[in-house]
Amino acid sequence: MSSLVQDETTNIISNEKEDFLRVMQLSSGLILPMILKTVIELDLFELMAKAGPNAQLSAIEISSLLPTKNPEAPVMLDRILKFLASFSFLNCNVIADEQGGAKTLYSSAPICKKFLPDEDGISLASLLMLPVDKAHFDSWYHLKDAILEGGIPFIRAHGADAFEQPIKDTRFFDVFNKALHNHACMVMKRLLEVYKGFEEVKELVDVGGGHGGTLSCIVAKYPNIRAINYDIPQVVECAAPRSGVEFVRGNMFESIPKGEVMMMKWVLHDWDDDHCVTILKNCYEALPENGKLIVIELVLPETPNGDTISKIGYQFDINMLSVNTGGKERTEKEFEHLATQAGFASIKLICRADCDWVIEFYKN
Repeated sequence: MSSLVQDETTNIISNEKEDFLRVMQLSSGLILPMILKTVIELDLFELMAKAGPNAQLSAIEISSLLPTKNPEAPVMLDRILKFLASFSFLNCNVIADEQGGAKTLYSSAPICKKFLPDEDGISLASLLMLPVDKAHFDSWYHLKDAILEGGIPFIRAHGADAFEQPIKDTRFFDVFNKALHNHACMVMKRLLEVYKGFEEVKELVDVGGGHGGTLSCIVAKYPNIRAINYDIPQVVECAAPRSGVEFVRGNMFESIPKGEVMMMKWVLHDWDDDHCVTILKNCYEALPENGKLIVIELVLPETPNGDTISKIGYQFDINMLSVNTGGKERTEKEFEHLATQAGFASIKLICRADCDWVIEFYKN
């Protein structure tokens, strides 16, 4: 019995130590995204990549690639690079220098590729830049008051919602749209590897399609599709022409252009249930009798389970809580309820790429 008690006591002490260390790390948890913001702004990952796939660079060498005359820059960079290495964003190797001392050399870890432009010039760097942008970040200072007094943190911070503010603030508009565009392209590339539901489609309407990045990826693989990108006038007017994509202005809460197949990516999570049902009803009315709606969204588990995808889902859900009136991520059952309310016969989760699901809504 004494051995069991001792083991239990040891486990309690061990768990308490782990809890303490976890809170210690969380107390400075904002440092990592802010350091990544700085690294992206300095193009450090790109500069290191240009040095070659096997290049190992010192902080002095990396500093020499920056437009700086600050004599402290190499020392500051070295501390930042060590920090990034501790989170496995970089590899580091300590070697002897010419004076018999030691110097640290740094090289890119595989995760750095996600921050580098691909063959189409897109990366996940812009998505990371959105939540750390001041316009977005200010929302968090108003969350407590929103809970106690009501309202939306983003609106309390700016006097406008997350769709109105980018129109008022051209700088934030660029940050916002670049993040959504790059994310759309990267997600669609991966989804198109596993989802085959566009193979027989002749006409596709992307509802709330933004600048057309999602459709552009689809028609690149399926050029015979007539692709219609539908969004509000302010968004469409800023969109560059895209081969194979037709832009149509309108309001999805009022009507939607008729089409054989509809799709929406990351639209429903922006709205409360009533607004979602309105959008879905308009999609339903615009579809033919055998039509379907393709929805791309995160799908929350019914119970939080602590895995990476679950954490991402709940992080995005809290983000919606902060920036959008009624916006939220949903479970499969919640999507089924929305579909039923809008008149759809059924839905089916088809496949997932990383954390994004393809959900098909069937009219009949």
